Amino acid sequence: MTTQKPAREPGTGTRAQNTIAVQLLRKHRNDVPVSGWRLLARRLGPVGVGSLVVIALVVLMAILAPVIAPYDPYAGAVTARHEAWSLAHLMGTDQSGRDILSRIIWGARTSLIGPTIVAVVTAVLATLLALTAVWFGGRVDALISRVLDILFAFPNMLLAILAVAIFGPSMLTASLALAIGFVPYSARVIRSVALRERNLPYVASARLQGISGFLITVRHILPNVRTQILTGMTINFGYAMIELAALSFLGLGVQPPTPDWGLMVSNGQASLQQGYWEQSIFAGLAIVITVAAFGYVGEQLGGRRAAGRIR
Repeated sequence: MTTQKPAREPGTGTRAQNTIAVQLLRKHRNDVPVSGWRLLARRLGPVGVGSLVVIALVVLMAILAPVIAPYDPYAGAVTARHEAWSLAHLMGTDQSGRDILSRIIWGARTSLIGPTIVAVVTAVLATLLALTAVWFGGRVDALISRVLDILFAFPNMLLAILAVAIFGPSMLTASLALAIGFVPYSARVIRSVALRERNLPYVASARLQGISGFLITVRHILPNVRTQILTGMTINFGYAMIELAALSFLGLGVQPPTPDWGLMVSNGQASLQQGYWEQSIFAGLAIVITVAAFGYVGEQLGGRRAAGRIR
């Protein structure tokens, strides 16, 4: 006597059929997973894509400064002081007769180099400290945590001012001091994510196979925290640009006659009282727009917590 198989309930099927059905449904809904630039654009949104365009334009402006700058940023003439906008000088001239547009273009270089130093040095030091603390744990973790707590007690600007007072005013000195001040923020976030990875079963399995801790950290844990590292670099870049501009404004960062946006805001302060606002306003707008672009991209990629900015 043959047994009859029960009828399949409606809506049920094999796993392969269900997978195909889901893929077809996604395709019908235009919900097919994307990767690369499309995924990045979807995550950032229209404003984020616009921010990326702004960042790209600023970087290109810094790279192509010798080609696109209409005048020598250091050359001025007493007879051309405080000239208004014109076809010859699209943003006018400053108190020394120098073309403001040319100094804005050349100032992009110094205004980007300093924050880049801060972001890179911070990422390297924070990653080394965080991964060392996570892997060794115990007293090593406690010692590194105490050092980071001590650095937390000092404001970033205070460390930069102390470094400038000891070693003299320069962009490199201020950048390195700010990087040290930024390390605790990034190291704390990287440590929390790396600690979670450290406790996953695949790490224990790798250790049982005799793989060294260094290789496990470099090959497995480090790639899994790269999102926090890159996001922290993006957000830290914006913070560093603001603080370095403030130091240049106070005369503790980039020194004249080097074109720098923060220094231009400071140099144009006296001219503001005389009604010549172009230098300070245009340089200030350049800082605000660039910082906003970097900040928004960082916020969309990982949020403020990715840089440890929320305590």
